[in-house]
Parts: sequence; structure tokens; C-alpha cells
Amino acid sequence: MKEYIRTYLDYIGKERNYSRHTCGAYEDDLGQFYDFLLRHFSGSGFSISSIDQLTIRLFLGDLLEHGKSKKSVARKLAAVRSFFKYLVKQKIVAYNPGINVVTPRLPKRLPTFLDEPSIATMMKLPDCSTVMGVRDRAILELLYGTGIRLSELIQLDLGDIDLKNDTVKVFGKGRKHRIVPLGRKAKAAMIDYFGQRETLFSTRTRTEDRTAVFLSARGQRIYPKGVHLIVSRYIGSVSELERKSPHVLRHTFATHLLNRGADLRAVKELLGHESLSTTQIYTHVTVDRLKRIYTQAHPKA
Repeated sequence: MKEYIRTYLDYIGKERNYSRHTCGAYEDDLGQFYDFLLRHFSGSGFSISSIDQLTIRLFLGDLLEHGKSKKSVARKLAAVRSFFKYLVKQKIVAYNPGINVVTPRLPKRLPTFLDEPSIATMMKLPDCSTVMGVRDRAILELLYGTGIRLSELIQLDLGDIDLKNDTVKVFGKGRKHRIVPLGRKAKAAMIDYFGQRETLFSTRTRTEDRTAVFLSARGQRIYPKGVHLIVSRYIGSVSELERKSPHVLRHTFATHLLNRGADLRAVKELLGHESLSTTQIYTHVTVDRLKRIYTQAHPKA
């Protein structure tokens, strides 16, 4: 089974274009599943076709007994389902035993986002007398102005930014490309950054780094943790939000669009969501906001 797991991880990384973070998480999840199977089958040899729905349900129960959260268990079930879906596709097994296993019910969490005044204040914080400040402002403006994911920002190459047509080509999940508009402020920030970007080149700058849009202080393609630290610092300066990740700016992008009357399906395309139901969570945010305004302002609320 270990060989099947290895080929599956290779498949989602190279052919499905899953991020390294996702591949690493799936590797951990399937490793835990494999360890459980060894215990479940008492260390004796077992065939992959002997794994059924009950076996997977026992795996989930074992996780819960060991204190794993429902969110963590749900993710591990998703990894197991995806793994068996691949095995069915490869004709290694006849059916997916995880398909009818019920996902633990999770409490609904509304997206965390910044209000418009906080965004306006945050964009003024980078010290644009330095190249690092100019870069930071470009990162913030691009994340908020386009709603792209952290992984999509990291992968951007110079050829993906079309300043003539005000668009950005994004390489998203599932090896899917999409084109998103580049707003006026984000474009201005990118132009300022491109004017100073090459000053970040150093002896550590490799050939492949020279095509990357965003560079670290060492002149190499910026890495996820670096962007996370940058965004977290600036969000922390304008908000008391517990979560301060780049994804907050993606949530903020979608929420502000809907608050100003954007069509839900258009927002879905901009975010690169496969399903409209994924985008609909933002409607709960806007409805809650309207309810608060109604309660505060209407005399008979």
C-alpha cells in the first residue's frame, strides 16, 4: 500500500498541481491511515481491496478517541476518499469505500475579513521609500485587489502580469488557469515595484528567480512563510483579528465585492471556485451585516 500512496502523492503534486502544503498534509493523513490499518489488521498482511466502509469509519472513530478535532477528521476523510478515487481511476480497486462515509458535521465558520477603512489604512503603512516597502505594498494591493490565493501569488511570473490589458493570469488549483482583472491601485503598486524589483537581485538569485514576480530580500522567489509574515504584520497593525493570514485578504476581496452589489457568480469566477456553494458562504457575511444595520437603524427592529 505504501507504493500506492507514493504514486498517488506524485500524481496530485505533478498532475493535479496541488500545493506542497496540501501534498504534505495528505501524506501525513494517509500515513496515519496506513498506521491504523497495521493496528486494525493486527500487523498481518492485508490487501488494499480488503479495506471497506466499516474500516474507514473505525479509522475516524479512532481519531476522535485520540482527541482529533472534527475539522481534522473531516480533512483526513477527504484525503482517504481522494486516494481511493485515484485507485478506482487506475483500476487498482473496484470501488471507493470512503464515498458513503458520513463527514463529521462541522460548525459553520464565517470568513474573517477587514472593513474598508482598515484596508485603506493598511495600504498606507508600507514604507515606500524602501524597495521592501514598495514590494510589500504591491503584495497587499495584489492580494486584496484580485483575491488570489497565497499559492497563486507565489507562483506568479513576470509574463503573468499584463499591464497593457490590466489583467493577471493565475495558475490555480487543479492545474486550471484563470484571468483576473488588475485594478487601478494594484496596477500602480505593481508598476512602482517593477521599477525597483531588480535591485533585489543578489548572488543568490538563480536563473529561475529572475522570472518570479515577487522576490525575497535575498533576491529569490518569495516563499509562503515570508508572505504570511508580511501580511500578518500589516493586518495586525490595523485590526485585532485573531486570524491574520493572506487568506483574510481573499475573504475581504469577496466580501467587499458582494457588499457593493457584485453578482455571486462573477465572484465565484474571480475566486476560481469550482462550486457556487463554496462562494455562497460570503452571502452569510453580507446578510449578517445587513441585519446588524437594520437592528441599529430601524425604529421597529
